[in-house]
Amino acid sequence: MGNTDDRTGQRIVPETTRRAERFPGNRYGNRPTMKDVAARAGVGLKTVSRVVNGEPGVTPDTERRVQEAIDALGFRRNDSARVLRKGRTASIGLVLEDLADPFYGPLSRAVEEVARSHGALLINGSSAEDPERERELALALCARRVDGLVVIPAGGDHRYLEPEIRAGVATVFVDRPAGRIDADVVLSDNFGGARDGVAHLIAHGHRRIGFIGDMPRIHTAAERLRGYRAAMEDAGIPVEDRWMSLGVTVPERVRRAALEMLSGPDPVTAIFTGNNRVTVTVVRVLAEHSRQVALVGFDDFELADLLRPGVTVVAQDAAALGRTAAERLFRQLDGGFVAPERIELPTRLVERGSGELPPAR
Repeated sequence: MGNTDDRTGQRIVPETTRRAERFPGNRYGNRPTMKDVAARAGVGLKTVSRVVNGEPGVTPDTERRVQEAIDALGFRRNDSARVLRKGRTASIGLVLEDLADPFYGPLSRAVEEVARSHGALLINGSSAEDPERERELALALCARRVDGLVVIPAGGDHRYLEPEIRAGVATVFVDRPAGRIDADVVLSDNFGGARDGVAHLIAHGHRRIGFIGDMPRIHTAAERLRGYRAAMEDAGIPVEDRWMSLGVTVPERVRRAALEMLSGPDPVTAIFTGNNRVTVTVVRVLAEHSRQVALVGFDDFELADLLRPGVTVVAQDAAALGRTAAERLFRQLDGGFVAPERIELPTRLVERGSGELPPAR
């Protein structure tokens, strides 16, 4: 019978005797070595090395005995010394804002697929939008000798990476540009996408249009706000301060901003949201609101097409961002120095109904 930890409610089951017999001694940190394989197979260390590395000069019977010993011991070749002799570790690092954000899932997967096609391993981590944590994570990856870095920056000063870049660590920034250094960057057209989304609302008769976005120090948030302002200016519509709200994207803050815009004698008739997290909260607010309000969001999100009405969005291709950044990274690694470039990918407006609602009468 297992014991129960009263503090957590978890059931704790002791390991079976059979498992202990399979893994005698200390289970952790004692990986079998080629010397262990040689002793079990009754051959010399050089013979094991030849089998492990696929070299000729070993008889079929001896190779079979060595392979049986490898399987029995669970031996795995240590590639560290081999890859270091080549000057590459066959690994790259990816620094994200938040691994839990749905936007970064396809981006991360695309980077991983490109890395895999080049025989490299991807190691990633979250900065949590903290510049110091981003710096610590990026430098920790460099200390582990990654060949390159793909960084979604949280901070505005990346001079700390200059020594690493000079030492040969290929570096590409994605979604947001690097701060105070020249480096490759792959972006979406945040300004143009936001301008198109707001212009779409204007074309459907709206004049009082609110904007709720992320923190203004973030490049994407600032560019989307600029696109909002540009669309309103192009239409000759003066923007009131109370129509704009930028800050953290936690639901409480976003809900408060939306309710303020929707109240008073002249409430907004439409809202443009700056990212998917903001959009989801605003959808919830509008579901509780009695008056019809149009909505266009920047970034697509899961189930947006199943709502009634479906949510009109400015969609960016997260997978293309990741793939383009990773391909650029391996181009640096494979071809030496390449002058830094700024690559901007287009967005597209996806009409689903919420952005096509007319102003409430």
